[in-house]
Amino acid sequence: MATYRTLEVERQGRVGWLIFNRPAAGNAMNATMMAELEDAWLELDADPAVRVIVNTGNGPAFQSGVDVVQLARDKDAMRKFSRQTRDAQLRFTSWHLNIWKPVIAAVNGVCAGGGLHFVADADIVIAAAGVTFVDPHVSVGQVVAYEGITLARTSPMEAVMRMALVGRHERLTAERARQLGIVSEVIDPPDRLRAHAQELAEKIAKNSPAAMRATKQALWGALEAGLTDSCRNGAQILAGMWGHPDQEEGPRAFAEKREPEWAPLTGPTAVATTGP
Repeated sequence: MATYRTLEVERQGRVGWLIFNRPAAGNAMNATMMAELEDAWLELDADPAVRVIVNTGNGPAFQSGVDVVQLARDKDAMRKFSRQTRDAQLRFTSWHLNIWKPVIAAVNGVCAGGGLHFVADADIVIAAAGVTFVDPHVSVGQVVAYEGITLARTSPMEAVMRMALVGRHERLTAERARQLGIVSEVIDPPDRLRAHAQELAEKIAKNSPAAMRATKQALWGALEAGLTDSCRNGAQILAGMWGHPDQEEGPRAFAEKREPEWAPLTGPTAVATTGP
């Protein structure tokens, strides 16, 4: 297991944890964190013992986006980030990296600006009571793009547009985010967030890893295409699972009233269709 300077990477049973660990800087992404995020996501994705990944943060902030001040001092890092942004080749979220294991974002504190990438790109989002979301880009003369575009595909457009245009002058509460479908659950008391995320991840981890990966590919693929193309793509992914041992083990275990013994997750089960 790799050692990280800006992240904590842990395993709790079949659940992998990717934790932002720059609390004094609001967990903002400096050049080191950006590089380490790619390595950490890929490490957890490659670990056959990990079936679900939970993403959260240490300290009072979940994630506050790019550390522009630090990057400004590192000209090479700024040029690399600018080039990746322009060419749609960012590599710091699960979606950027085609991570097909289920990902839960457990939002523990303020989520601001580029931190919304990790909310928009997760499969399931839960938040502690008292959490707020804010996108200050336009308030500092910057454009809302990637994270707002993805959120607008999965949440009400007006709510995303309001957050983008009001900028730092208004914050979205966790409860309002739940009402809008940006968050599926608000955890109260807040200190139960990690325990609840672990419990949810363990429920998910009981399912067939191969079937979950194929399902995630099919559903995320639906955001990339029209209805007909999405259904055709989904049909190919579905048929690609035919003959997989999990499709026999699942019904057999159900009939025998026992927990299924799923096949290890090895090799692709479907053609990836999402990601930049």
